[in-house]
Amino acid sequence: MLRGPQLPTDAVVVKSNWRDNPWLTTALEQERQDCLRIQPDQYEHIWEGGYVSVAEGAYYAQHLTLARSEQRIGRLAPDPLLTVRLFFDIGGTGAKADAVSIWACQFVGREVRALKYYEAVGQPLATHIAWLRSVGYTPEKAQVWLPHDGDTNDKVYDVSYASALKSAGYTVTVIPNQGKGAAAARIETARRHFGSCWFDEDGCKGGLDALGWYHEKRDENRQIGLGPDHDWSSHGADAFGLMCVVYDKHAQGSVKIEDPYSGFRNAQSF
Repeated sequence: MLRGPQLPTDAVVVKSNWRDNPWLTTALEQERQDCLRIQPDQYEHIWEGGYVSVAEGAYYAQHLTLARSEQRIGRLAPDPLLTVRLFFDIGGTGAKADAVSIWACQFVGREVRALKYYEAVGQPLATHIAWLRSVGYTPEKAQVWLPHDGDTNDKVYDVSYASALKSAGYTVTVIPNQGKGAAAARIETARRHFGSCWFDEDGCKGGLDALGWYHEKRDENRQIGLGPDHDWSSHGADAFGLMCVVYDKHAQGSVKIEDPYSGFRNAQSF
């Protein structure tokens, strides 16, 4: 209520923090620095007055903290001459279905510029295509990358995402199944390339929230990790991981992605 874009009538909100404390001791400053170094996933909450938006042990917590400190999270404008790349994580239809998540980005030199994030639960594919068109991601300006289940037909509408998006005019590439350990491989690839990622904060807010929360599931009794926890954040994180896997191949030169609005080539190299 007090930290949104519109304040209540007659409300006056003053934000103050450790920066404004004239009695900040050397010991407290060292404690702050230690928190930034040792607990980067909790730093925003403990020292900067942020909400608890990052789960303890989140895979990308430190990378998000660094991205913010390097001002790679802010305002981005799309390059009108470059293709928009749309990376999906596929859900389904029905109230209990997994969310459909989409990251929209452009590859600009050695940078991945994330422009928008979209997420919806239980909606038909037509709803997602309508959103793409509403924000200007038409087949003439955007291309689609799907995970391996992109060729699998939806249980309700009996049509695959790949065939439906192609029918809508999009160029579609389905990334083959990466096999056992695919989730861990996506995470490591995303971590490796996170330093090349820039985010439009307003357009990607939901996706940034998902990346901040995405964390390992743990057996507390045995103190062992059980792999990524499948919860609300995993869909956005999986789509982000797919984006980083494609960028990794592009950066290595094993996949050629040309602009403007050219087709995706050499997909078999996956």
